[in-house]
This record gives sequence, structure tokens and C-alpha cells, in this order.
Amino acid sequence: MKGYGMGKIIKRSNIKKAFHYVKKNGVRQTWYAMKERMQIEMADDYTYEPLSDLELKRQVQDGERFSIKFSILVPAFETKEEYLRAMLDSVLSQTYGKFELILADASESNQVEQVVETYEDKRILYRRLRQNAGISANTNQALMYATGDYAGLLDHDDVLTPDALYEMAACIARYEAKDIELQMLYSDEDKCDERQISYSEVHKKPDLNLDLLLTNNYICHFMVIKRQLLQELGFRSVCDGAQDYDVALRVISSLFGKGRRPDKKVDLPVAHIPRVLYHWRSHSQSTSENPASKQYAYDAGKRALEDFLRSRGLKGTVSHLRHLGFYRVDFQPDLLSNRPDVAVVGGRLLDKKNKITGGIYTADGKALYQGLYKEFSGYMHRAALQQEAEMVDIRCMKASRQAEMILEEMIGLPYLQHPGTGRFDWSGCLNENMDFVELSRRFCEKVREQGYRIVWDPSMTESI
Repeated sequence: MKGYGMGKIIKRSNIKKAFHYVKKNGVRQTWYAMKERMQIEMADDYTYEPLSDLELKRQVQDGERFSIKFSILVPAFETKEEYLRAMLDSVLSQTYGKFELILADASESNQVEQVVETYEDKRILYRRLRQNAGISANTNQALMYATGDYAGLLDHDDVLTPDALYEMAACIARYEAKDIELQMLYSDEDKCDERQISYSEVHKKPDLNLDLLLTNNYICHFMVIKRQLLQELGFRSVCDGAQDYDVALRVISSLFGKGRRPDKKVDLPVAHIPRVLYHWRSHSQSTSENPASKQYAYDAGKRALEDFLRSRGLKGTVSHLRHLGFYRVDFQPDLLSNRPDVAVVGGRLLDKKNKITGGIYTADGKALYQGLYKEFSGYMHRAALQQEAEMVDIRCMKASRQAEMILEEMIGLPYLQHPGTGRFDWSGCLNENMDFVELSRRFCEKVREQGYRIVWDPSMTESI
């Protein structure tokens, strides 16, 4: 068990999660969820590796060549002194120093103000709010004072890694060298305990994946947005609890253009930095430790998704999945009819033991989620989520007419649909000894070359 005792697995937060999960999903699904959760926690050997002093000094010197200024927005409310000081110190310890830290304090007491007064750094801008109008309104108050080129969102009880702003500035500069002005950036993250001693559950994120974003806010922390764009959009109180998710979706929508439904995949000025730059603190009142403590936040996320669909002219319904904070969009009448940018939708392939044997692959044909039992959801629940894919399997696939013609040209036979499922009927027109994975790879490569998206939908299943 790699040094993990049962106390790491059977902890109070897991018992709370199981209680709420069984009420929502029933005993059977709870059993599978608990079994998978225990396996994941037993295998979690993640260790956060701090940067060396030498690297920190290098970043301080190298950062002098950047002129980018960041505005770090922190809405505060009765923040525990220990957490507040840790947050403040993490920002003031950045290797890249061109920033302002704007605190919008909606506390009834003076405890936050008294802590801030012990700091003399002029980059801290403290603003006492007249009332607590909610997380979105409070953040808007901080945003109003922002003067940086980019604004970053930081919770009052979380911490940044020392290289967070340096990595953001360096990424922005790399894109500027290619004449691309980034509008949004995000990094990987992990979780830390209350005392910031142990770190776990590292979230290694993909580059921008529109369809995955329509299932959950995988962007989350650390998110930085062009300040002018964020001030134009603002935060909406109707989405309190999921205000960051709502903003991310509205940033994406704005980058597509008002009312525009692209007929091909569009590369957006959004960048992912594959480094942990944010520690999300887990404690009894945080959603990271007790998701059910903020059910309203997940309902707000659903509203944000529904608004995104309406803004893009997409007809679909949003529903909660078994896991809190994760959603499913069902398009009417189907995804291909709503999304001209999508040419192929693929699903799961299961073996005789009901384990995933294929269906979604990397561009070179490596199967994702292989060997995962069909009731399990995998890392960050991604095996249960719709997502854009580089490659899917033609044995469990639906295609647009454009994609049908590509396949017909490749195999020299007409594209036939299965009368029951509407999927590609491969059984009657292809040699069963054919290398289906290689054919799927070449087919999906041509689809992507023509500028179309490929989407994987795990609700589509084929047993082979």
C-alpha cells in the first residue's frame, strides 16, 4: 500500500461523501464509487517538489525582461489568520514581482484588515466593502480597481507556488513572439491539507478541450484572464459558487464571436501551462474536502452551462452526473446536428469482462482508459465524460456526411448505418481481420486535417 494506512482511505471526508452519494445515486453506484476511490487513494504517491533556490533566483533575474503586470483578485470574508497569511506570503514570495494584490474584504469583523495592516508592501491594495453582496459582486469590486494587463483569481484560503506569475508571464511572452495575444491561461493544480504539510490529488489538465469543459470546470485554478476582457464580462451573481466556471465559459463564447457557430474547429488564444502553480487547500468547509457542502455551486454550474448553450445557439439539455460538479450535455436531436464543427462522435469498446478495451485513443493509436471497469470513471472522472478526442474507433462511431465521404474514399465502399443505432455498420463491409485501430487512426487523422472536431461520448458502447 506504499506506506498508506487505512486512515488515509477511511477518513471523515470520504464517509461524508459516501453518505451523500448513496442518497443521490443508490447503494450499487456508491459501492463502485467507493471501491474506485479507495484504489485511487492507495495509488496516490504524488509529491509536490518545490523549486530549488538556484531556479528561483534564475526566475527572478529572467523575469526582468517581461513587462507584463498582473492583478491578483482575492475576495475575503472572515478569513482564518493562518490561511490569510499563507495566501499573502505566497503572493509576496513570487519570483516575478510585477503585480498588485487586490483584497476585497466583506467581513463583518476587523480580523482580515488587522492582518493586512501588518504588511507594508505597497503592492497590496486593501478595500473594505460596505456589505457582503456575494462572491461575484465582491470579486467585481476587486476587479474594478485592477490595472494590470492580466487578472488572476485566487481564493482567500489557497496559495500560489512561488513560480506561478513567472510561468504565466513567460507563457504570455512566448505567444507574443508568435503575434498571439493570449486571452486566458490556466495551470495544473494540487490539493494541500489544512496545515499545508501534505499534498495530493494532482490535477494534470489537458490543453483547451471544449467538450470536456462542457462537462466540468477542469480549468479551475490557477486561471488568468486578460484584464480588459474580464472587466467587460464581469462576474454574475446568478452563478455564485460557480462564478469562475461561468467566466471561463463566457470567455470562450466571446472568443468564438457573438452569435457565431463555427463550421470548423477554431484555435482560440487560450494556453495551458502543464505545471502545478496552485495549491487548493482542503478543509471542512471547502468544496475540495466536502463537495456536498456547496450543492448550490453545482446548480450554478448547470445554469452557466445552459447559458453557454443559449449564447451559442445550441439546442441541448444539461443534467448532473453521479459525481458532483460534473455534467452531461445532450444535444437535440444529436450532437452532429447541432455542431457543424464536429464530424465524428465515437464511443467505448468493452471486452467480455466489461472493461474498456478501446474507443478513444491518442493521435498515435494508444488507447485511453484501457482496462478500466465500465462502472468506474477513472482519473478526474474523465472516462465518464464527453470530450474532444484525437482519435476514436470506427467500430463505435457516428459520422457527419463530410466524414462519411472520407471513410468511403479510404475503404472503397459506401458508408452504411446500423438500422438500430445509427452508427457505422462495419460488420458487413470490412474484413474482420483488418487492423481497425490503424484504419481508425488514418481516418481520424484525415478528419482533423480538414479542420473538424472529433468527440468521444462514453454513453455510446459497443461490446467486442
